[in-house]
Amino acid sequence: MGSSGTDKVFAGSIPTFYETYLVPLLFEPYAADLVNRLASRSLGRVVEVAAGTGVVTRALASILPERVSIVATDLNSPMLDQASALGTKRPVEWGRADAMQLPFQDGTFDAVVCQFGIMFVPEKAKALSEAHRVLRPGGVFMFNVWDRIKENEFADTVTTALESLFPEDPPRFLARTPHGYYDRPTIERDLASGGFIASPQITTVAARSRARSSRVPAIAYCQGTPLRNEIEARDASRLGEATDIAAEGIAQRFGRGDVDGKIQAHIVTIES
Repeated sequence: MGSSGTDKVFAGSIPTFYETYLVPLLFEPYAADLVNRLASRSLGRVVEVAAGTGVVTRALASILPERVSIVATDLNSPMLDQASALGTKRPVEWGRADAMQLPFQDGTFDAVVCQFGIMFVPEKAKALSEAHRVLRPGGVFMFNVWDRIKENEFADTVTTALESLFPEDPPRFLARTPHGYYDRPTIERDLASGGFIASPQITTVAARSRARSSRVPAIAYCQGTPLRNEIEARDASRLGEATDIAAEGIAQRFGRGDVDGKIQAHIVTIES
């Protein structure tokens, strides 16, 4: 059962579970890392692509000087609705936008930022060319992508655990999409195809993903990502069972109290 068509559908209750579970589990440390890398630059206008529920947007609004205007976009209106409802320390401009067809004029921004979004774009070189197009000369494109799934222990454990529930057709969303765009030469080639001439700086950063119990990451992945769409496409009545199996897999590997797993991502910086 091919499910790649649902890989970028963040709707229903997914945005709420995403914000409640995934953001503290995975995204907060990398959001701070990304924005701190950006903060030392001289900026006037910044656009965020694939803002999700706004974890990076909130960091941008808190850390960047007030004179820097911030535009935050996402393809999925339910995710943007969640982000705008949570709000930011100071006003930002919210807008729905497709990364492959940004609704901005050429040379509009000093920086384009994207946290863990490029992996979901069907035509990556096209999205990278759009980032290049809307950047002013000398601007910077900064984004991060997850490393291979074996370097991200909770995601790997959940994927393996679900194989026992659907042995004929195991859900592979996590390996296929979030953890499917980690190859450095591929990233470099796509950036060149998108019009970037400079060589990117690619830094690999490991962090820790911690939770009070094995159920937290199980709920995060099984109910707060499009993995839920894959599970429900196979048998909607088994979502709870899938979550239980994922939780048990994590408990067996990391213990039955607090759990602590490795996460790892590449941070890519390139000048226009």
